[in-house]
Parts: sequence; C-alpha cells; structure tokens
Amino acid sequence: MKKLIEFKKQRELGDILTDTFGFIRKEFKPFIKTIFQVSGIYLVLFLISISFYVYSAGEMFNFNIGQQANISNLPLLLGSLFMFMIFGLLAYTFADSAVLHYIKSYIENEGNVNILEVKQQVKETFWGFLGLSILKWITLIVAMMFCLLPVFYFMVPMFIVFCVYVFTNKDSTMSYSYSFNLIKNEFWITFATIIVIGLIIMIASYAFGIPAAIYSIVKMGVFSGEIDPEKMTGIIDPIYILLNVISYLFKFLLNLILTVASAFIYFNLNEKLNFTGTLERIQSLGKKEE
Repeated sequence: MKKLIEFKKQRELGDILTDTFGFIRKEFKPFIKTIFQVSGIYLVLFLISISFYVYSAGEMFNFNIGQQANISNLPLLLGSLFMFMIFGLLAYTFADSAVLHYIKSYIENEGNVNILEVKQQVKETFWGFLGLSILKWITLIVAMMFCLLPVFYFMVPMFIVFCVYVFTNKDSTMSYSYSFNLIKNEFWITFATIIVIGLIIMIASYAFGIPAAIYSIVKMGVFSGEIDPEKMTGIIDPIYILLNVISYLFKFLLNLILTVASAFIYFNLNEKLNFTGTLERIQSLGKKEE
C-alpha cells in the first residue's frame, strides 16, 4: 500500500515543498492522465494558437532594414493573440480545477481517487471557477496599475482563492472574501513560501525557454560573429515554432506544481485558523475506541 499524504495539517516551508513534489511523484500517472483528460482539448487548441501567434508575429516583422513592418498579417496576429488568450484561460482554468478536485477526491477517499467524480465536479464548478479566475486576474491587474506593493499583498490571497472555492464549497464571492481572512494572521510566512516556490518554478520555466533562444541566436549567426541583417528576418521557421510550443507546454505542466503547492498552503492556513484536521483526527480516534 502506498503511504497516504495527509493534507490537513500544519507545515513549514520545507514540508510544503517536500510534500508538493512527493504527492506529484506518487500520483504522477493517474494525476497527469486526469489533467490531460479534463483539459486536453483546450491545451491542444492553446498550443495551436501559440504556433499561429509566433508565426504571424514573425511574418509581420519579417522586413529588411529601412522597410516598414508587413501589416498584411495583422489580422492573423490579432486573431491568434485573441485565441491564445481565450484557449489559454480555458486550459489553465480546467487544469487548475482538475488538480484541486483530484486532491479533494484523494482526501475524501483516503488516497483512492475517483476519476469520474473529479471530471463531474470540474464540469459542475466550471462557471464558478471561470468567474473566480477572471476576478482574480482583474484584482491583480488593478493592483499592478497602482503600485507593486498592492500586487504583493493581493497575490497571497489570490494564490489560495481557488482552494477555498473547492475545499469549502463556498461560492465565488464568498471564496474571494474568505481567502483574505485566511491569510490575515499568516501573511508574511505565506508570502515568503509563495515567493520561494514561485522562484523555483520561474527558474525552471526559463530553462525550458532556453532552446528556442539559443536556436534563434545560432540562426542569426551571433556565435559565428557574422550577423547578417537578412538572417534576422528569417528566424521564424517550423523548428523555432516547435521549440516555443514545447516551452509553453512545459510551463503549463509547471503550473500544476504551483496549484498542488497552493493546496498544501491552504490546508496549512486552514489548520492554523480552524484546526479542522486536528478535530477530525480526534473524532476518528474516538470512533476507533468505541
């Protein structure tokens, strides 16, 4: 029997990191399979839109020095950018929902995840999840317009707002407000935890973008010392597009790690505030003694 990972308990930063990667490692096959089954079609459309966007952007700026940009590809550029945003929002929304409902099923069924139940719950909560996702990004964008400091504050409750929605069964607006209550007395340690995890994921995502950057540099002839202006107009080719698509795919997968980490952070905060897991363990001990 595989050892069950207990979510409902207090954790330090190191424990959150260890258990996040430990959970993904132990549940990897059914976990990834479920994510792709739920969000796969939107992920494929997202990656296709990325390829069109990279191609159209390259073609629009495919001009020699002294010439103007090729605006004939502007409709394709704007259209692919719009699809990139829409399908990206759907792919990440379905994936985040699938991750959290997978964890919810894992907890409720003591490690035996009901995949059909996960899919059904993702469908039932789609509109609430989508609305909360839009509300989350509006909050962060508005905060960013004022100053960096508000962004640092708001990103902490927004990091766990989906967890509140899934694990407490509150509606979108209640989840939004309750996420601020959870972090009120634990803001700084939660902020530090999110920063550390975010830096790890950011460095990893940059690493996956290196092949496309190296390929473009090599193709322009930077390493050979012979930079030809004509080569700078032909960087975009199938290989460059493929490398960018692969980079975005890995960034999508890395986001799953952040979502799993958000669940551990949520339960850590909830345990410190409500002692839910502690009370459940005490009740289970009482039932065993009877």
